[in-house]
Amino acid sequence: MSVPDRNLERVEAYLARREADDRLIRSIVTPTPELARAAAAKADEAAAEGRSLGLLHGMAVAVKDNIDTAGIRTACGSALFADHIPEADAPVVIRLNEAGAAIIGKAAMMELAFGVRSLDAIGGQVRNPWNPAHVPGGSSGGSAAAVAAGLCDAALGTDTGGSVRVPAAFCGVSGLRPTFGRVPNRGCLPVSETFDTIGPIARHVGDLGRILAVIAGHDPTDPSSRDMAGDLAWLRPEKDIHGLRIGLLGGFYTHDVDEDVAHAIAEAGVVLSRLGAEIVPVMLEDAARAQEAATTLIYADACALHAEALDTRRQLISPAVYDRMIKGRALDAPGYARALRFRERWQRDLRDLFRTVDVIMLLASPETAPPIEATGGDLHASTRNATRFTYGGGLAGIPGLALPCGFGRNSLPIGVLFEAAWGNEATLLRLGRAWQAETDWHLRKPPPVS
Repeated sequence: MSVPDRNLERVEAYLARREADDRLIRSIVTPTPELARAAAAKADEAAAEGRSLGLLHGMAVAVKDNIDTAGIRTACGSALFADHIPEADAPVVIRLNEAGAAIIGKAAMMELAFGVRSLDAIGGQVRNPWNPAHVPGGSSGGSAAAVAAGLCDAALGTDTGGSVRVPAAFCGVSGLRPTFGRVPNRGCLPVSETFDTIGPIARHVGDLGRILAVIAGHDPTDPSSRDMAGDLAWLRPEKDIHGLRIGLLGGFYTHDVDEDVAHAIAEAGVVLSRLGAEIVPVMLEDAARAQEAATTLIYADACALHAEALDTRRQLISPAVYDRMIKGRALDAPGYARALRFRERWQRDLRDLFRTVDVIMLLASPETAPPIEATGGDLHASTRNATRFTYGGGLAGIPGLALPCGFGRNSLPIGVLFEAAWGNEATLLRLGRAWQAETDWHLRKPPPVS
């Protein structure tokens, strides 16, 4: 964060940068300049009086466009909701405002949050700031691209099977998927009500911790919300990881991985060992089945949620999203039941693993961001590959932290993913602070937009 009493100046710079650069990147689908200016001015006035508005005093935040904002269009990247203007803010937005944030706009996203491409039916194709010919990841592509392009301090995304973690990795920023149920989902259009969680994206891990401290907390009117205590460790600058046991996942998590990506995670292990962590090779034998089970549950839930639109308003859903989503209707009830039983076993296996290690380490994706044209033909296949390693964490509901850890020969970012047991975001954030104190990958910025 910048000097606390110059928030309006910083917000004006963000708004000017969006005008200049975002016509190509298209990360912000609905800008809210007056809202941002008013909040920033309020923060400056409070600072002049020696007051702080809260943990997010003056922080410029973009909000993914499937999260309700009162009086501001929330289109969910879809023609189905092109005219949807909520009457009330989602709880997370209320909490952002109460903590002093300045909401700078609604971040573009993949239509209905259903794919890695981030083709927004309202705003168009979101592009990766590192190379506009490549995707930013999805579905929170606009959120990650806006942070990477320097259009805001942080953003909110949502994550079903990787939609915070993969865009953060592809765009070279940091993203946190909290434990399922820790952050209320009310006022947010999900893909799967049993998977989805709202999570922050930012450049610095410290900002992720502050945002989590603000948006987390029980919402008794939200069926998915859990009454979980917060943790002051989220806000502490502690970064000592001596003795931390990090399980480096092998097997499934090393198959068909890009050479540069594999090298980056190996180098990350060397750095963490130097910082005093113990790197322990570990296996999860059923990882491939975890992806299958998660796919079954997510597709079935999405089909159930959008049943009416799939039947009567198909013309308002893009062919790529329709063709991917409708696969859920080919699933049978016994298959859904088997997926649920597998999830129970998968959670048990992870519980056992976390008795032997504190954190598991894997790649956020087996590849760097693919070209946009490569995702246009078969959205199911391209999304399946990009999220191959993140679906397991979503299935279990555990927290995951994606951090930049290098670049491929194509000059696109590579992301490492750390996951911990349910409720253990504090360890992930401590590890993330240690990583960012030792490396500068998160400080690298994309070249100017031509």
